[in-house]
Amino acid sequence: MNPRGTIEVVGARTNNLRDVSVSIPKGRLVAFTGVSGSGKTSLAVDTLHSEAQLRYLEGLSPFVRQYISQRNRPQVDRILGLGATLAVDQRRLNRNPRSTVATITGIDGHLGLLFSRLPGVGPGPDTAEGPLITAHFDRRTPEGGCPDCHGAGARRQAAEDLVITRPDLPLFDGASPWFAKWRSGEHVFVPALAAARGVDLGLPWRSLPAAFRHDVLYGTGDEAVEATVDIPNRNETARMTYTSSQPLRGALAEVERVFANARTADAKQRYLPYLREEPCGTCRGSGFDRVAQSVRLGGLSYPELLEVDVREVRRWAGHLADTLDDRQRAVGEPLLQDLGRRLRLLDRLGLAHLQLSRGAATLSGGELQRTRLSAQLGTELSDVVFVLDEPGAGLHPADKRHLLDIALELRDAGNTVLLVEHDPELIARADWVVDMGPGAGRLGGEVLVCGPPALVAADPASATGRHLAGRGPRLRRTPRPVRAGTGWLELRGVRAHNAAAESLRLPIGRLTCLTGVSGSGKSSVLGALGAGVAAALKGTAPKGTAVEDTTHAGTVREVTGLDGFGWVAVVDQEPIGRTPRSNPATYSKAFDLVRKLFAATEAARARGADASWFSFNTPGGRCEACAGHGRRLVDMHFLPDVWVVCDTCDGRRYAPEALAVTYQGLTVDRVLDLTVTEALEVFTGPRQLAETLTALDQVGLGYLRLGQSATELSGGEAQRLRLASAVQRGATSRRAGLVVLDEPVSGLHPSDVQRVVDALDLLLDSGNTVVVAEHDIPVAASADWVIDLGPGAGPDGGAVVAQGTPDTVAAADTPTAGYLRRYAAGLPLLDAAQDAQR
Repeated sequence: MNPRGTIEVVGARTNNLRDVSVSIPKGRLVAFTGVSGSGKTSLAVDTLHSEAQLRYLEGLSPFVRQYISQRNRPQVDRILGLGATLAVDQRRLNRNPRSTVATITGIDGHLGLLFSRLPGVGPGPDTAEGPLITAHFDRRTPEGGCPDCHGAGARRQAAEDLVITRPDLPLFDGASPWFAKWRSGEHVFVPALAAARGVDLGLPWRSLPAAFRHDVLYGTGDEAVEATVDIPNRNETARMTYTSSQPLRGALAEVERVFANARTADAKQRYLPYLREEPCGTCRGSGFDRVAQSVRLGGLSYPELLEVDVREVRRWAGHLADTLDDRQRAVGEPLLQDLGRRLRLLDRLGLAHLQLSRGAATLSGGELQRTRLSAQLGTELSDVVFVLDEPGAGLHPADKRHLLDIALELRDAGNTVLLVEHDPELIARADWVVDMGPGAGRLGGEVLVCGPPALVAADPASATGRHLAGRGPRLRRTPRPVRAGTGWLELRGVRAHNAAAESLRLPIGRLTCLTGVSGSGKSSVLGALGAGVAAALKGTAPKGTAVEDTTHAGTVREVTGLDGFGWVAVVDQEPIGRTPRSNPATYSKAFDLVRKLFAATEAARARGADASWFSFNTPGGRCEACAGHGRRLVDMHFLPDVWVVCDTCDGRRYAPEALAVTYQGLTVDRVLDLTVTEALEVFTGPRQLAETLTALDQVGLGYLRLGQSATELSGGEAQRLRLASAVQRGATSRRAGLVVLDEPVSGLHPSDVQRVVDALDLLLDSGNTVVVAEHDIPVAASADWVIDLGPGAGPDGGAVVAQGTPDTVAAADTPTAGYLRRYAAGLPLLDAAQDAQR
């Protein structure tokens, strides 16, 4: 029998768990801890939450279940006492460009009901247009979306400066990447037009007649252009001559035509460099039809309300509640109460600075997770198991107190809160701790100690315990001094969301850390910095030209100090692949080198096998029964389809002929099952392969399996894969580079942060410049230069409030300064609220 009040896990073997059995108290705040990759998420999310989800799905009718995607069942003998769960993990899965803060949190539904149910100024129930429905306030519907942009709010339009990037060069010799290759049938008409007008195409583009340049870009109208082209026939000795007479459409219209007709994402990607998103003129960028724009409630239309921040929406809702009459109150009060609860939660999570229209893709990793977290926590359920995967990741210390308070309130309401967390100060306030380890990957997967935080702190074998007890090692780094002779990279006219800086100076060859409270503009500035430098290096943004960053809606007017720079790398937490076929080996290109080693063996040469023969993505040596997937999808007719291990290859992905070839006693599928650390011992050459594996190990990914599916990687792991690539590039590139990283130690155990900082030093040793946006106070304290943004979030932030060495910023009067002072003094950070406000 299951003891009352506990969740009993017996024999869990999901991912790297090694037959874990553990008892978890209900109605408590339980922290799952351990070094990165030790199995915390495997136990809390991939075992407990996944099992609860499956149990719920099994209770539905087969008819309903056929519309729900199948989840893999966790490997566990049994789980007793497990109820319903709600979970928020740390993976960035939301790529829908129409996903916003309002849609993620469900606030859009509440606002739609308010605007459609309460009478306002404009079209209403008594007008000729008929009654209002919620669809009128949903731009994703035919009733609510703008008829021209179909709710997108913007239209991709070809831009002259993106088609003609170097007007100082001839059209077909460097002036235009569009005309550098044959991209459409209209190209042949340009030389014919030049011949008819007597224009010399060998001259620089800007020297050509204005009328000719206009016609090339915008078309000749009704004027036909006759052109003749020779086309080779299949028979190489024969040729076909094709003559046509038609008006020239123009390069800009042609770009838009081929983009619209491209049927695949990869095909469309080829034309994106020539297109710029411009606000739709019909809906003025809102994406809504005229009904939503004309109906007003509480003094604002629906699109106008979405453009103000959460703080202002709370004021609007309070004012609206005070103005309702008796008839309106019966409808509006329940909606406004639930809306107010969701808005308060966003405010407490440090997201009051966000506009409801803010796109998911423009949020930092921490902001996106907390937005999703608010959607799950905005409920008054009890007896529920809340599984929160590193909710403190991406939070400034000033904001962590609110997160802890919310977790404790959920517990006090009768729920069980399972917190996967690395922060020792949050862990110390839990009721119970499950500490995993002792190492990462195959070296982890065991429960080291289970009990109150004091018990974990007293365990000498626990890395988490050492930090809980204050015995953990401090971050080690030797700063590189910023002297009078240090070069500077300067950005002028930086504008990105709430951030605005007329001049932003970064020391070259140094580690710069952008700090500030959550929402102060760090990620926005970082995005504008990366996009601005990249555009300047490509020559598409000369001095005085605005540089657009579509991800963070930022611009940079001018970039100087780039002499000696040759490249820029943006290291973010986006997934490295969307399919299980993508893995660390394929992403890092290590598998390309491994396949060449297998192809060079005598057994492979005897079979006439080349390197591609050992790829599981192409026909050859792979198992064709499962197309190299290792699993097959079984059609269950009226039940959901089920993934099963391929019975032909037994999940090994390859045919027997490929598995008969070995390298140093290993088959190709066994190589994919190696961890990075194990692979380093096997593959001492070639040099490029050894360097790739070494870089992965240096950023703390030695525990990852080479063939581990990209869909199983956390955002931090995906980011460190990118960091490893940047380390390699920095060591081999002849020119210096700029590497920008958004929260590189987010979601890392304190004992693992040192490895990332050491990797950043490797980049600096190679002569590169590194800029990070980071909340982690130890990282900020170890930087060479600190730029503190603030003083608050949203409209109250976005300004440079202090900059200089860490000691200089620590002496300032800013929220971050107080935490820097406490860290230097060895004091706990979560008790710094009063000191930070001095």
